Amino acid sequence: MIYVVTVHWRSPQWITPQLAYLHRNISAPFRVFADLNRIEDRSLWKGFDHVEDLRGPHGEKLNVLARMVAEEAKPSDTIIFLDSDAFPIRPLDRWLEDTLEVHPLIAVQRQENFGDLRPHPSFCATTVGFWTDISGDWNRDVWTTPSGFALADAGTQVLNALEERSVDWLPLVRTNTHDSHPLWFGVYGHYIYHHGAGSRRKWSVIDDQKVFTDASKSDPSLGSLSTKVRQDPTRLLRLRPRDLEVLPAASARTVRQIRKRLLLSANERKSDRVFARLTTDPTFYRRFDDSFPDPAPRTPGGR
Repeated sequence: MIYVVTVHWRSPQWITPQLAYLHRNISAPFRVFADLNRIEDRSLWKGFDHVEDLRGPHGEKLNVLARMVAEEAKPSDTIIFLDSDAFPIRPLDRWLEDTLEVHPLIAVQRQENFGDLRPHPSFCATTVGFWTDISGDWNRDVWTTPSGFALADAGTQVLNALEERSVDWLPLVRTNTHDSHPLWFGVYGHYIYHHGAGSRRKWSVIDDQKVFTDASKSDPSLGSLSTKVRQDPTRLLRLRPRDLEVLPAASARTVRQIRKRLLLSANERKSDRVFARLTTDPTFYRRFDDSFPDPAPRTPGGR
């Protein structure tokens, strides 16, 4: 039996496509345990085998669902963790079975995110027994990349547990042959698609570094200076020549903010186009990864 654990937060947008791709690419019997946080439409709950409406951090929701799976599953059963906007794009059963015989854990590894080497919960597969043995934990913790960049996200504690036991796990790295964004719209190991920022604003730290420098983040903008003057017009009477030195930096900060709004809008439009495509074309991923031929057709199953 395969158990899928996923968390959908506030938005129901990804429920239908995720379930569709699971049914399309898993032929073995499988059950889906989901947290549908703040999703009130109960008709959407019917597509899952077990539903919770949990509060708390994303990682802890995954942990709670995993414990529920462990209560009914066999140690040899497979457990798959998925982000709400992630799903398999090729038949998964045989590949999972064969790969887990060699590697006890398979997970997305987002090296494109400042060299992040941690397992990522957008996709992680292992056996229920192994997850229990390592006391698997998706709660956030800081991990420092080889380049010295501190990342606070899920996966740190899982990586620590694997390294402590010298586990030969299989990282699924990005196999995109075309990148519409350096972090999102990712294909991993030719098997998993992760849209990225599916239920939040389409802005990442990578985008932020394209627009702002560390120094510019502390600079005021023309808008903030204008607000201060409106709040206290007498400031103009107290101006000194040296106070005008802030204007070039404020002007540059304003230009950066405008650029951010334009890039954010472009990201949103791009995301909408890809979402529309993936809901109608199951080979949409070839736009991002055309290095593998299409798989042979498989009979849908899983229920």
